[in-house]
Amino acid sequence: MTSNMQHNKEAYVWMWLPTALEPTVIGKMILAEGKYHFTYGKSYLTRADAMALSPVELPLSTQTFSPTGLHEMPACLRDASPDAWGRRLIDYQFPQLNPNELDYLLLSGSDRIGALDFQHSATEYVARDAEPIHLEAVEELAEMLETHQPPNPKLISILMHGTSIGGARPKCLIEINDKAYIAKFSLSSDQHTFVQNEYVAMRLAAKMGITVAPVLLKSIHGRDILLVERFDRMIQKDGTYRKHMLSALSLLGLHEMEARYARYIDFADLIRQYSSDPKASLQELFSRLVFNVLIGNTDDHARNHAVFWDGYHLTLTPAYDLSPQLRVGHEATQAMMIGGESGNFATLKNAFSIHPHFLLSENDARDIIQQQLSTLDTHWTSICDEAGMTIFERSRLWGSTVKSEYCMQDWTN
Repeated sequence: MTSNMQHNKEAYVWMWLPTALEPTVIGKMILAEGKYHFTYGKSYLTRADAMALSPVELPLSTQTFSPTGLHEMPACLRDASPDAWGRRLIDYQFPQLNPNELDYLLLSGSDRIGALDFQHSATEYVARDAEPIHLEAVEELAEMLETHQPPNPKLISILMHGTSIGGARPKCLIEINDKAYIAKFSLSSDQHTFVQNEYVAMRLAAKMGITVAPVLLKSIHGRDILLVERFDRMIQKDGTYRKHMLSALSLLGLHEMEARYARYIDFADLIRQYSSDPKASLQELFSRLVFNVLIGNTDDHARNHAVFWDGYHLTLTPAYDLSPQLRVGHEATQAMMIGGESGNFATLKNAFSIHPHFLLSENDARDIIQQQLSTLDTHWTSICDEAGMTIFERSRLWGSTVKSEYCMQDWTN
């Protein structure tokens, strides 16, 4: 960004390849006629270890890729851009700037989720990383944002830590005992126990055998903080490797405004095509669908599903952003369409109806559902106790959102 805050019209895309500890420049994005066009670098294409950014959207080629439809930029590159929370932080830091998409990419932190970063230079990589922060600083950050105070210089590093993370809830990156976490914190204006709800859901998913990011629950000055261990980094003796990630939204070729058209069965088709172990991956995806229906997580949109891509295969990332969503009314639908015999209605019977798309027999699909029901009954109380959830909070979830009468209708053992 220049000193007079002119908008950026180009950016170089850098990437940590699967076996590399340092990033490599792989291509360039240019703004032209309101769209962000991408071209792979000629020298990158000659590398033996060159990998496509996406198997379906940006195959290795000398052509210039131009966004189509509603897309302003290639969807797999938009995956690396900050979402609502990160954009809010950048807007807070630069109130005189109305950022474009390249501005958001170039102003956000370099320690973003996945293996991409964006730079002004094709030859010199300059990380926009901040010093590790501590939990106590998160409290001050939350207070500053809630009361719309001017930026405190000592908190600028905290702001930078949060700009490159997706999602809409307040969060930042943090390190504890040499482990990297995403810290999600509650706000005084919250009407529900969002942080406790997500902790309970994540812990229940783990009990059910779903691959899920490990979580911790902390409290600082009465404010709940959920720590979600990062899974896009591999810490080895020789250094830290980054894992390239793609959202289900970008794999399905959908814009944010088209997210309502994303379907589990279409995502399953891609997993079946590109996974090294389709049967295991599809069973895992089906288990996540059933779990979302069972706990009332209707925020399972296509950005809340992601895969690792190593240039050869897609592998589901650990599950994340699992949380019961308090609802008004009886009926419920999933954010990512089920596409079952009852359309998108969030019932176990409807989820069961699409089991063939996941290479599951009727008996196997039924066993998964019954195992989850049994595990939920066994561990609900103890995990709510772990989270310090009040009797009132757990009682208004159970039966209306978690294991609701609606999701259980017409389901028989």
